[in-house]
Amino acid sequence: MTGMKPRRSVLYMPGANERALEKAKTLPADALILDLEDAVAPDAKDAARERVCGALGDYGSREVAIRVNGLETEWHEADLRAAAQAGPAAVVVPKVNSARDVHAIERALELRGAPQETKIWAMLETPVAMLHAEEIATASERLTVLVMGTNDLAKELHAELVPGRAPLLGGLSLCLLVARATGKVILDGVYNDVKDVAGFEAECLQGKQFGFDGKTLIHPGQIEPCNRVFAPSAEEIDQARRVIAAFEEATAAGRGVATVDGKMIENLHVGNAQRLLALAEAIEA
Repeated sequence: MTGMKPRRSVLYMPGANERALEKAKTLPADALILDLEDAVAPDAKDAARERVCGALGDYGSREVAIRVNGLETEWHEADLRAAAQAGPAAVVVPKVNSARDVHAIERALELRGAPQETKIWAMLETPVAMLHAEEIATASERLTVLVMGTNDLAKELHAELVPGRAPLLGGLSLCLLVARATGKVILDGVYNDVKDVAGFEAECLQGKQFGFDGKTLIHPGQIEPCNRVFAPSAEEIDQARRVIAAFEEATAAGRGVATVDGKMIENLHVGNAQRLLALAEAIEA
């Protein structure tokens, strides 16, 4: 589990807003997505593209991705060309619906000289994407992260965005299964009401319990609760250390199982504990 990157909080920042891009340098988000899509008006696309690509080196150790406009838009080709030359940590592509889409993105990045370090983050936000999620996730080694687009998914489903997200759980669960089966990182979708702190925190907790690696955000005020919820707590870290120690002691004594707090511990529990500690160490680093 070496090289694990914490992606608890992944904040969208509008590419056309110079003040927002400057402010992002001081924000404690694990990663930033500099946005050329929804947050940028059509007549500001060219200026935003130039501004975002010119700002990439200013964010220290934060992972910085660029969200380009979708494959079917008039801006996609210019966005991808500029992003390839700028070399962000990743290019985030909206409405990826098939392996063919991934192959097209990958070829375009290669032809335009993108460094190998620039990965593809695919946004899954349509019913078609839910049904093709495994095909998308396995289309390229360069694709490393799946990003849920819950607003668009709800729109496409004719569903309501309600507390608990019951109308979306089928799609979310399917994509989580795919992410874990294919070894990809998966990020939960955004929460729209930036003033509803309790509702946001509840959705973060739901995402963590589901197994998401982190959550995409639309406001800096969402970073702290998101980081807190998705980080291992002190109690969880202590429990993980005791699980590993107990199992090592049992193994040394020739036993295949151990007990901690009255519960049986097996290899699978040790694996979970090791992953949790690796995440805690990555956050600390």
